Amino acid sequence: MSKDVIELLGIVQECFPNATFRVRVTSEQAKDHELLCHLAGRMRVHRVRILPGDKVKVEMTPYDLNKGRIVYRFLPGGPPPTLSQTPPAPAA
Repeated sequence: MSKDVIELLGIVQECFPNATFRVRVTSEQAKDHELLCHLAGRMRVHRVRILPGDKVKVEMTPYDLNKGRIVYRFLPGGPPPTLSQTPPAPAA
């Protein structure tokens, strides 16, 4: 099973109940596109708090381009976030 996800950078615009957020994409692939995102399970387990204005990394599938999942929150005041290229999985 392949993981066909699109990774984007964005800024949280609005917070909704049930760990849902409106995120405006800042990546060049989909500049100024808005997504409705929920928190990934690992972020819920570690109780990572997200506020409007936070810079986040979002994963979305090519099947639904209006929804996504927040997988990482960048530290405020840190270096500008960039998407790191993950090495391809070894062939089995």
